[in-house]
Amino acid sequence: MQKEFSLKDLLLITPPFTQLNTPYPATAYIKGFLNTKNISSYQIDLGIEVILALFSKSGIEKIFSKTPSLEGTSENAKRIFALREEYIKTIDQVILFLQNKNPTLARQICSMNFLPEASRFNQLDDMEYAFGNMGLQDKAKHLATLYLEDISDYMVENIDADFGFSRYAERIGQSANSFEELYEKLNDQHTFTDEFTLKILQEKLDLVQPKLVCFSVPFPGNLYAAFRSAQFIKANYPNIKIAMGGGFPNTELRELKDARVFEFFDYITLDDGELPLELVYENAISNKDISEAEFKRTFILENLEVKYINNTARSDYKQAFVGTPDYSNLLLDQYISVIEIANPMHSLWSDGRWNKLTMAHGCYWGKCTFCDISLDYIKIYEPISAKILVDRMEELIAQTGESGFHFVDEAAPPALMREVALEILRRNLVVTWWTNIRFEKSFSRDLCFLLKISGCVAVSGGLEVASDRLLKLIDKGVSGEQVAKVTRNFTEAGIMVHSYLMFGFPTQTVQETVDSLEMVRQLFEMGILQSGFWHQFSMTAHSPIGQNPQEFGVQPLKKEIQFANNDIEFTDETGIDHSKFSFGLKKSLFNFMHGINFDLPLKDWFDFKIPKTTIHPDYIHDCLLEEENFVFKANSKLVFLDKNPQTENLTKRTKVGTFEFTRLIFHLRTNIVKFELEKEKAEWLLKIFAENSTANPKKITAQQLKNQFEENFEDFELFWFSKPMQQLKENGVILSL
Repeated sequence: MQKEFSLKDLLLITPPFTQLNTPYPATAYIKGFLNTKNISSYQIDLGIEVILALFSKSGIEKIFSKTPSLEGTSENAKRIFALREEYIKTIDQVILFLQNKNPTLARQICSMNFLPEASRFNQLDDMEYAFGNMGLQDKAKHLATLYLEDISDYMVENIDADFGFSRYAERIGQSANSFEELYEKLNDQHTFTDEFTLKILQEKLDLVQPKLVCFSVPFPGNLYAAFRSAQFIKANYPNIKIAMGGGFPNTELRELKDARVFEFFDYITLDDGELPLELVYENAISNKDISEAEFKRTFILENLEVKYINNTARSDYKQAFVGTPDYSNLLLDQYISVIEIANPMHSLWSDGRWNKLTMAHGCYWGKCTFCDISLDYIKIYEPISAKILVDRMEELIAQTGESGFHFVDEAAPPALMREVALEILRRNLVVTWWTNIRFEKSFSRDLCFLLKISGCVAVSGGLEVASDRLLKLIDKGVSGEQVAKVTRNFTEAGIMVHSYLMFGFPTQTVQETVDSLEMVRQLFEMGILQSGFWHQFSMTAHSPIGQNPQEFGVQPLKKEIQFANNDIEFTDETGIDHSKFSFGLKKSLFNFMHGINFDLPLKDWFDFKIPKTTIHPDYIHDCLLEEENFVFKANSKLVFLDKNPQTENLTKRTKVGTFEFTRLIFHLRTNIVKFELEKEKAEWLLKIFAENSTANPKKITAQQLKNQFEENFEDFELFWFSKPMQQLKENGVILSL
C-alpha cells in the first residue's frame, strides 16, 4: 500500500468543500491528461475526507467536547447539545447509510423515533405530503440530511462560524477585490475544521512525497481551505512547489496584483489547465530559474512583482487528446448521498455517484449577455466526437464501476446529444445520464424519446426570465412559447426538467418579475417543469453586460482590484430593489416543486403590494395546442429502432380476388403494436428496418425514403401518414430527427 502512494511527482487536491455525493471532476481530468504524458500523480478530494473525519463518532465527540455558554446560545443549540449522546451513538450508522452501505437502517430512520431531531425537522410539517412520492430509501435520506444539517447548524453557532458542507468560508472568497480580509484570517489561529484538514493533508504529503502540489479551486467556498493548506505546506515542506488553478482563478484572479498571494503559491494558472500545468511541472522539477522558464497563462512572482507569463509558442491540446478522466485514488465508495429537498429532479445534484464528463469544450451558443463569454472556457467551442465520448464512458464504467454520467457542459449541443444517444444504443450500453441544455426548438418529441431510451433521465436549462423582451436583451435565442414546447417534449418522453430562473436583470420591471412568476407557475401546473431555482442577477466582469454596462442601463461601482474580480456592484436605472422579491419567489417555487398552491394568488407570496400579472391564465396551455403530426419534412433524418418484428402471412379473399397480407407485431417495452400491410409493402418495410437500424451510422432522410418507396409503389404520403405508420411513430419505433 505504501508503494502505491509514494514517489508521485504531483499531488492533485480539491480543497474543502465542494460536493458530498460525487467528486468534482477537475483533478480527474488533469490526472487523465498527465497519464498521457507519463507524469505520475496522485489525487485526493480533501473535502470528503474532512467531512468523513468530522462526521464520525470521534469527530462528533470533539464537536461536543466543549460545553456551549448558556448565555447567547440559541434554544436549538441547547437542544442539540442536550441530545449529544444520541448524535454520538447514531452518526457512524447514518453515514454508512448515506454511503449506501447500510440500507436496512432506512426502516429505523423512517420510524421517526430513531434520529435526534432539532430545528431542521420543523419543516417536515410542511413536507409530509411530498413523502407520498418518495420511496423508503429516499425518505430516509431526506431525514438523515436534516439530521446532518442540525449538526452543521450547531457547528456554525458554537464551533466554526464559517463551516458549510459545500461552501466553507465562502463569504471571504466572494468578490474579494482586496486580499486583506483573507490574509488576516490566514494569520489568525487555525479553526476547528482546519485542524482536521491539515492533519489529513499531512498524512497524504508524507505518503505521496510529491514535488508539486496542485490545488484545483472551483468555487469561492474552496478558496480559504486552499490557502490554509498551501500555508501549511510552505511552513512544513518548503521544498514542495505549489500551484493553483480551476474555476475560481479562471474567473476571479485575472487581474491579480497582490504579491502576498505568492507567500502561499508559486504558480497560478488560468483557463484550460493541461498545457499550463505541464509547463509548471517542467519548471518545478528543474533547477532552471523561473525567469528563464516557459509558461502558458501563468502568474508568478518575479523580483517581488506579480507577473503574468504567457511566453510559450506551444498550442493548447485538442479535447480528443487530453485523455479520459481518471478517478483512481478517490474514495468513490465513501461519498455521501443526501436529499435536501423532497423533489426527484432537485436531488440529482446531491444524490448518487456520477461520473462527470463534457460533450464539448465551451458553449456552442456563446451569446448570453449575462455570461462570461469572453473567457476561453466558454468562448472556445470544440465538440468531441460521439465515438470518443462513448469510448470514455465505457472506460469510466470499467474504472469506477458506476454507469451514471453527468455531462457538465455549459449547454450540450442537441446534434451531439443525438449522436451520443445513437452510439450508446449501437453498443447496447445500459447507462443513466443527464446534462445542461438550451431550450432549443430542435428538441423535438422524437429527439427527446431517443435521448430517453439511451438513458437520459433529466436535463437542466436556463429559462432565466419568462419575458420575451428580456430574453431578447439577454440574447438567449429562445422564447417562452418555445420553452413550453420543449419542456413538454422532454416531460412526455419521461425526462425530468430543471430550469434556472433569474430575477433583477438590468431594466427588469416589477411587472416583468410578476409575469415571470406567473409563467413559471403555469409551467409547473401543466406538469412540464419539475424543478427550478431562482437566483438574483449578478453582473460579472467578463460578461457583455460587465464590459459594456451603459448599453444595459446599469452603472458599475468601480473598486481597486488587487486580488479577485468577478462580481461587480452596480446601480440599475430602474432604481428597483430586486432583492425584496427573493423570499417570495423562492417560497412559491418550493411549493410549486411539491405540486401545491397553484391556486394561491401571486400577491400572497409577497408581503408588499405587487401588480396583477398580464399573462393570460391559459398562456402555456395554448402554447401547447399546435400539432405538427402530418407535416412531411423531407430533410429529417430517420431512425428505425426495431429490426425484428414478428410476422404472420395472411390471405384475404374478397369478391374482387385473393390478396396476401402480412401482420407485423412489434413487442415494445411496455406495449404491443400490431397492424397489417399488403405483403409487398410489409416486405419493403422490413427491409428498410433492417438496413436503417441504429447499427447503421448513416441515417436515411425522409426524402430518400420517399424516393425508395416510389420506385416500387405509389403515393408515399398516403403510406407515411397511414394509421399503422402513425402507430409506429407515436410509439417511438420510427423517429424523425
